[in-house]
Amino acid sequence: MVVDDHPAFRKGMVALLDSEPDLRVVAESGDGGGALDLYQQNRPDIVLMDLRLPGIGGVEAIIAIRKEFPDARVIVLTTFDMDEDIFRAIQAGAKSYLLKDTPEDELAGTIRAVHTGREILPGKVAERLAARRRRADLSQRETEVLSLLTKGRSNKEISSSLFITEDTVKAHLKTLFNKLNVKDRTEAAINAIRQGIVHLE
Repeated sequence: MVVDDHPAFRKGMVALLDSEPDLRVVAESGDGGGALDLYQQNRPDIVLMDLRLPGIGGVEAIIAIRKEFPDARVIVLTTFDMDEDIFRAIQAGAKSYLLKDTPEDELAGTIRAVHTGREILPGKVAERLAARRRRADLSQRETEVLSLLTKGRSNKEISSSLFITEDTVKAHLKTLFNKLNVKDRTEAAINAIRQGIVHLE
C-alpha cells in the first residue's frame, strides 16, 4: 500500500512497484486518515508511508495502524531526513526509513527484506538516529516553548500564549538550552529546525 499526498509521485511509485514481478500495490491513499481504513480493508504486507500528510500525519498514521495491527510492516518513504523525524517514525514502529531519491533496486530490496521480518536502516539514517538517541527528550511544554521561540516570540509573548509566567518560560529555556547543548535563543532555534524538532510551515 502506498500513502503519499502527491498524486503524481504516488502514481509513479505504484507503476514502479507493479513493474516488479513479485510486488503488487493493493491500495493507495493521499492522507493518513484514509490509510487506516484502507489497511483494515486490504491488510497489505507492506505500507510505504510519507510523513507530511494532510490531516493525520505519517507518524500518527503508523501509530494508529500498529495499535490495531501490531504486526503491520511500515516503511517510511519521505523527503525529510532530520533526526527528530527519523526518531519519531522508528519509535512509532516503522521498520525502515528511506528517502524518496532512493534507487529503485534499493527500494524494492528493502520492501522484500522488511517483508521477511528484517529492519533496514541506511547508514546515514542509522547515524542520525543514533545521534538523536543521545539527546535528552524534550517535554511537551518544552517543545511548545521551542516552537514559539523559533517563530521569534519574546518571553512575554510565549508566557501569554501558553498561560505561564515569564519566570517559568525562562526556566524552560534554561532546560532547553542544556538539553540541546546550545548557548542562546538563536542557536536553539537553528538547532530545532535543523534537527526537525520544529517544522516551519
